[in-house]
Amino acid sequence: MLTRKPLYLVDASIYIFRAYFSMPDSIQSSAGQPLNAVYGFANFLLGLHKKSRGQYYAIAFDESLDHSFRNDIYPAYKANREPPPDELKTQFELCKKLAQVLGFATFSSNRDEADDLIGTIARKLRPKNFRMIYVTSDKDIAQLMQSTDIFWNYAKDDKLKIGDIKSKYGVHARQLRDWLALAGDNVDNIPGIPGIGNKTAASLLAKFNSLDGIYKQLHKIPGSDLRGSKRIHALLIEYKRMAYLSQELATINAKASLSCPVASLKKKRIRTKDVHDFCDETGTGSTFRNRLLRKK
Repeated sequence: MLTRKPLYLVDASIYIFRAYFSMPDSIQSSAGQPLNAVYGFANFLLGLHKKSRGQYYAIAFDESLDHSFRNDIYPAYKANREPPPDELKTQFELCKKLAQVLGFATFSSNRDEADDLIGTIARKLRPKNFRMIYVTSDKDIAQLMQSTDIFWNYAKDDKLKIGDIKSKYGVHARQLRDWLALAGDNVDNIPGIPGIGNKTAASLLAKFNSLDGIYKQLHKIPGSDLRGSKRIHALLIEYKRMAYLSQELATINAKASLSCPVASLKKKRIRTKDVHDFCDETGTGSTFRNRLLRKK
């Protein structure tokens, strides 16, 4: 059997937000424009490549920070989140350009989220002898995992194999979207079924395997050993439509419209001219320029 090549699939927005809130806002361009997210994201990308020493990467961005196709299904999706500060919004496009300058393939969409782009790339590249390294802290992405994949929370340097997902979240990777369908997700404002929490959702899936399995065997719940089984049964009946809506919201769309030939994902060498052009455009100083060129 051929050894599968690792493909690093990066959920960029998480690390851009992290950079913005962790780096001092005194980091600015020569014209006084904030660049703290750009500086922090550069450190992340350079550190990722140094640690991983990989050949193939895909950096996925949320092009629209406040809308996706899921809002067409459920307008309240992610409506609980505070809008990103204007000082951060202006840096997102610069972070995308920076990734390209550093030789990484980038992907974005005004309809699909970064998770969907990652799922689509994974689906397309898996048959070409790749295994996936998901660089993210977003548990939703774990639903994509297959046997040789790794879920890498880079900030904590925590790497999970598919068998580790159940011990961390209480359900198998394949059950994550159904777990969210039942329990909901406050982070993304996915409603789930009111009154069913994470532990109850995990117990239901342990017994019936999937959301479909639960509803096919709904009659077995009142007499089961589940705590509050009659109440759970009534909630499942009352909120069935909400459960399947939540499942749809939680499911990663692995059929986004994008092209990702293998050659395009191979990390390119950093070109000095590209770095100088980017630094001239953004008004960054020599320290940052040398950092990108890896000069002391």
